[in-house]
Amino acid sequence: MALHAKAKAEAGCRFYVLYDKISREDILAHAYAQCRSNKGAPGVDGQDFADIEAYGLERWLGELALALRKETYRPEPIRRVFIPKANGKLRPLGISTVRDRVCMTAAMLVLSSPSPSSSTRALRSMRSPSALA
Repeated sequence: MALHAKAKAEAGCRFYVLYDKISREDILAHAYAQCRSNKGAPGVDGQDFADIEAYGLERWLGELALALRKETYRPEPIRRVFIPKANGKLRPLGISTVRDRVCMTAAMLVLSSPSPSSSTRALRSMRSPSALA
């Protein structure tokens, strides 16, 4: 909420370093829970949610937070799979690693507006006009 208030108050303000906000334990835990609820497939590293929980969720989130704070985090390549379409053709699909999905979700949580009305507009602004029709 503080970031939102500052951005509204000072239109020229730029936020160059968001690692400290994205790497917060509560933000990463919430992002992980959102990604877990989507039940996505593993990325190029082959790691799924069961592997992470067997490794230790707190430990895994702590290592991710440390990589973000040290600014050594680098996203992995995208796994490409092809999904059959109804007409017999194949549609390409890119699958990120769980680690990358958690980081992207954490960034979205930090950067999205806290008010429900403006977050709805933000989500709709990312869609094409044809998707809204």
